[in-house]
Amino acid sequence: MKPKFKNILAWQQAEMLLQPALIRIVDHIRQELDKTNWKATYNDIQIPIPGHELCLEKPEHSLCVNLWELCFKVCFRDFHPLHSEQETQEVEIDSSLIDESGEVDWHSLDIKAQKLVAELFADFASA
Repeated sequence: MKPKFKNILAWQQAEMLLQPALIRIVDHIRQELDKTNWKATYNDIQIPIPGHELCLEKPEHSLCVNLWELCFKVCFRDFHPLHSEQETQEVEIDSSLIDESGEVDWHSLDIKAQKLVAELFADFASA
């Protein structure tokens, strides 16, 4: 799945938000893993977008999640990944992650990333 931006401003905002979102997601994953005995690995992937996936394993259950899709869920409003390599999805930037001066609102970004990772781990724990 490839995101499609409405305009150049949305593209620029995504460029500004995606790397900080990735940093916060990876940090929150590390914090959550410190509380478990699950095995976690990161794998390189090329499709649909080059990046990494996180694979979690516990007895009799495993889950792999594309880290860019997690970033997209943080940065875009109502993002729901399509699992086709060829499909594009028009996305809308979550403007609450940008402060009044047009910069990253780190506090809001951190809270949203933390919530997303906590939900991921809670869902995996209950599986």
